[in-house]
Amino acid sequence: MVIFKKIADIQSYIISQRAQNRNIGFVPTMGALHNGHISLVKHAKDVADIVVSSIFVNPTQFNDAKDFEKYPVSIEDDVKMLIEAGCDILLLPAVDEMYPDGSGKMPTFDFGYLDTILEGEKRPGHFKGVGQVVARLLDIVKPDILVMGQKDYQQCMVVKSLLLQTGSNAKMHIAPTQREADGLAMSSRNRRLTEPQRALAGTIYQCLVSIQTKQDEGNFTLVQKECTDLLTTKGFEVEYISLADADNLTLLSNYQGGRPMVALIAARIGEIRLIDNMLLQ
Repeated sequence: MVIFKKIADIQSYIISQRAQNRNIGFVPTMGALHNGHISLVKHAKDVADIVVSSIFVNPTQFNDAKDFEKYPVSIEDDVKMLIEAGCDILLLPAVDEMYPDGSGKMPTFDFGYLDTILEGEKRPGHFKGVGQVVARLLDIVKPDILVMGQKDYQQCMVVKSLLLQTGSNAKMHIAPTQREADGLAMSSRNRRLTEPQRALAGTIYQCLVSIQTKQDEGNFTLVQKECTDLLTTKGFEVEYISLADADNLTLLSNYQGGRPMVALIAARIGEIRLIDNMLLQ
């Protein structure tokens, strides 16, 4: 694996790969890698000739400064995992390399409705930062295929919008969420859970399964309340338990047969905020 810290250097190298008719798959990350990230790299290897990954903890997408300060960093372990997964190129830039003129001069994008609901509502400014950094990375790498994980479902929808707004030729692949044995979605934030919190964290997945299995009963409000009560009893602070159209994230008040739907949950346990989702079959 070739590691670059300078954008001009990685761009020259990618041009040399394209000259050999190799297409580029790209997996952007913020590091603190786990098997969920590695599954994205492996997916990229299946669909592209060259796999590029990036590790950049983007300060502009943290609406909570404390969250940014506490975000786990494990570069040496991350590099080892990427090498073992067969990643070809890693971009490891500093903030001033990514934003040489400061983030304030970066273009911003309008995500409309997506910026007003769920994560957009709970984390003001978050998707502005996501749009800025992903647009910057796409401009640097110019991938043929962009691979992202379903766990951040709303972010995937935002990036789809970004691809249209920027006129990018990258095709987006959304890879399935990777889970622990108890169903907890793999996340870098899981490292910050205490043992008692970790023992309870799988309850979020149990709620998603309940939302899916009870759709034939046709009463989302009831199962929403059951899940809220369960999580609250376990010590969670529930931010939202929602049902939405899987194609455009229009929020739904009840199950709608024949419509693609996704259930989404965000909840805090202690200081740790966990999100997850499930496409309803």
